[in-house]
Amino acid sequence: MNVLIIEDEKLTAQRLENLLHTYDPTIRVLAQIPSVAETVRWFETHPMADLDLVFMDIHLEDDLGFRIIEQVKLTTPIVFTTAYDEYTLQAFKANSIDYLLKPIDYDELVAAIEKYKSFRWAFSEPTPPLPDFSAVLNLLGQARPTAYKERFMITVGTKIRSIETATIAYYFFEAKATFLTTRDGQNFSIEYSLDKLVNLLDPRQFFRVNRSFLVSLPAIRTIHAFSGGKLKLELEPKARQEVFVSGDRITDFKVWLGR
Repeated sequence: MNVLIIEDEKLTAQRLENLLHTYDPTIRVLAQIPSVAETVRWFETHPMADLDLVFMDIHLEDDLGFRIIEQVKLTTPIVFTTAYDEYTLQAFKANSIDYLLKPIDYDELVAAIEKYKSFRWAFSEPTPPLPDFSAVLNLLGQARPTAYKERFMITVGTKIRSIETATIAYYFFEAKATFLTTRDGQNFSIEYSLDKLVNLLDPRQFFRVNRSFLVSLPAIRTIHAFSGGKLKLELEPKARQEVFVSGDRITDFKVWLGR
């Protein structure tokens, strides 16, 4: 089976590939692609007929994954990967599209592949049914106010833990990885970029102060004002690096503080 992974979180994409090979070592992952634009270019040089199944994230680094289907007229079966809640996923169920909720569970992955195999004959038709993307997008928009992520699943050795968002002080990017810091000072690596976290978290509770830090209001212990309007944050628990508010975000940061 030839598979394409369209996912902008490198760790998530690699984990998915590892799970696929655990299920079947003969599966060929033709590529891991992080964006709509790169995927469209990939299809310009790779025949769609050589592809059996696509795993596609909904929110990519440059646009929604649905744009790929529209632009390349993709007819290959798709399994969507998403961080959205059950209400939003009704859109996919209604259109007979399978999905995997992040973080991806191995048993659910196996079930999705087995479902694909059982219905594979249906995709041999010239024009397999595609979803009503306008309805899907509308549902995504409707779910946004209540779809803020409430917990994160993290792996510590062989154990899996659930960390409630309410207990997280801040998120930061360091050494090409994203981490969360809990209010009691524990650090855990997570499979989300800060760009994606901004869309998953309640903006009333978290603010992206610079390219490397996304902080919660209770985590801000002191704000130091410097000449030239620069702002330095003292966080609790203490961050491993100095945290300044980017110049282009200072105005929005002050508005956020005053809400």
